[in-house]
Amino acid sequence: MKQKNIVKLAAATLVIIGAGTILFNAAAEMALAANKGKVETVPTSYQVADSLETALPEAERKGESSGKVNYSVSMDSLNTGTPTATDLTMEEAAAAGAQYLRNIFGLDLEGAYVYMSYYPGTATFPRAFWAGDVLFRKEQTPESTRWTYMIDAVTGELFNIDYGRQLDVSVPLGYDAALENDYGTYEELARKKTEDCELIDSSADRVEYNCQGYSGNDPTISVDVIGRNGEIVNLTFSRYDQTFLGLITDASRKVTESALDSMVEDVVSVEEEKAGDDTITWTTGIAKE
Repeated sequence: MKQKNIVKLAAATLVIIGAGTILFNAAAEMALAANKGKVETVPTSYQVADSLETALPEAERKGESSGKVNYSVSMDSLNTGTPTATDLTMEEAAAAGAQYLRNIFGLDLEGAYVYMSYYPGTATFPRAFWAGDVLFRKEQTPESTRWTYMIDAVTGELFNIDYGRQLDVSVPLGYDAALENDYGTYEELARKKTEDCELIDSSADRVEYNCQGYSGNDPTISVDVIGRNGEIVNLTFSRYDQTFLGLITDASRKVTESALDSMVEDVVSVEEEKAGDDTITWTTGIAKE
């Protein structure tokens, strides 16, 4: 039993690292595209719906819009994935992302540059998704102010959305031990953001501290808002000025946890089979003696 628990812990650690890696790689690829400069730009004008529906392109066709938004959509030069017939097109995915940015960040994409990448899914995140990198300058650099998101490639459901910036001042990035037990300011901010943007279907039951870190030179803190129906949305804020920096949805959490459980079961099964084989060999050896 002890060996089995150790195997589960090791497998879980590896899968969590892997899940973080795919998201990091997506962002890194979009940033590295700045050095390539090989994108096929597709100027476009969309009517974007006001509601946070999962099938946003359908909502647009129904005319549920607040006006046209003009922005440039390009396929990232490092993109290697190819959407299938059942997936949203690049333009539809960009329109869905624009709506999420408007509703969650209040961002108007007029004149923005949107760089899209398609991913067919991975072992640690087995759902096809579109990733968007949004800037208000054509060139992509790691230091650029940007908004990024991941949405389901078929339904347009939001998985995560983030705001990245470089601070003009130097601030401590280290861990603040006091915040682990006294995060009331961020609890209030998280509750208000969750309610204003209707990030969960039920009312918030409680807010729990999650972790601290930093993005670039911006120190961060993340908290979990847990709904009365069990939904969990993870929100991140700047520890420097309490700016809202992004969120991970309950849908994303469920996909990741399901993949984690599956991979842990596979690893445990293999280890148990190995342990069984070793026992048989040892027992046979005794019998021969």
